[in-house]
Amino acid sequence: GYAESIGARDLFIGASSVDYSHYPDCRPEFIEAFQTLANLATKAGAEGDPFTIHAPLQYLSKVQTIQMGMALNVAYQLTVSCYQANEQGEACGQ
Repeated sequence: GYAESIGARDLFIGASSVDYSHYPDCRPEFIEAFQTLANLATKAGAEGDPFTIHAPLQYLSKVQTIQMGMALNVAYQLTVSCYQANEQGEACGQ
């Protein structure tokens, strides 16, 4: 809904192949189904202004993801990959 309200049609998710077994919403089938749902359940999608869900890390290992980020000069010190960051947004250290 938010993407539709701001005119965004390309949606990105950092789902990773190594997360499939623990997180069903990281599976390619889920990503495809969500894209179909977004295009059926929104005015934009129903009127021919479709959404595309992009999962560029889908088939990369964690190592490949880090390597890609390094090649793209990602400032990893500004990122948090912890599911339980503290109230200041700092990583949990695990």
